[in-house]
Amino acid sequence: MPEPLSLVVNGEPRRLEVEGRTLLVHALRDGLGLTGTHVGCDTSQCGACTVLVDGRAVKSCTLLALQAEGTEVTTIESLAADGELHAIQRAFVEHHGLQCGYCTPGMILTVHDLLEHDHDPDEETIRRALRGNYCRCTGYQPVVESVRAAARALAT
Repeated sequence: MPEPLSLVVNGEPRRLEVEGRTLLVHALRDGLGLTGTHVGCDTSQCGACTVLVDGRAVKSCTLLALQAEGTEVTTIESLAADGELHAIQRAFVEHHGLQCGYCTPGMILTVHDLLEHDHDPDEETIRRALRGNYCRCTGYQPVVESVRAAARALAT
């Protein structure tokens, strides 16, 4: 039986009906049409479904939608503003931190959380923060370089 769910998504109050077993990733994709949040492994291993919940990176396949009641959820769709990529998105493009792009939304939101709490992370810190996000295309050095470039851009 569907239950009401109220949360703020990308700065907008949203309300929808979900079944108790609905995962947040499916509520975002199927209920709200926010398909930038990807379903990768269904086992919480890959990080493709990462979103920010109250500012912290969370794998949305690990959270029932109803557990997000009253929270603020940020998806990749909200980072670009006025037609301009966010500094993290721009750094991933400029420093080849993406290839096929499937893992990229989760990576970028994980990096967003990292850079909110550490404005100048070293390589080890970056790699530790991204250890739950898998990329099968780039290897990780271009991703690390992208994060360092984003940190520099955000510092100015």
